[in-house]
Amino acid sequence: MAEKLDREEVVVLLGTPTEDASRLYAMTVTTGDPSWAGALAGVALQLPVYHVTEDAVKAEIAPADYDEHLALMAMAMDLDAIARAVRSVREDQAPPHPDPLPREGEREPCR
Repeated sequence: MAEKLDREEVVVLLGTPTEDASRLYAMTVTTGDPSWAGALAGVALQLPVYHVTEDAVKAEIAPADYDEHLALMAMAMDLDAIARAVRSVREDQAPPHPDPLPREGEREPCR
């Protein structure tokens, strides 16, 4: 997907239930997989990332849809901590690299 679209056309929405998971996935789609275990290890996509319960996103969702699909889940989550985690990753992003995707043969093999 990232190879077919410009970064300006993509927004990543997370629905992760914890602060730690939200931070990990936000880092994965911005600076690359921090565990260096997955396909995005060392691949800085620099994609904008938000959690589906953040106010900016919630404002774009019809209230009835939010209530039906997200409200129950949101009651069990620490929304403030999740929002802080995702926002901190967004704010800590370095300026985008001119070409975040490795070209054929440029990526180091997994060890």
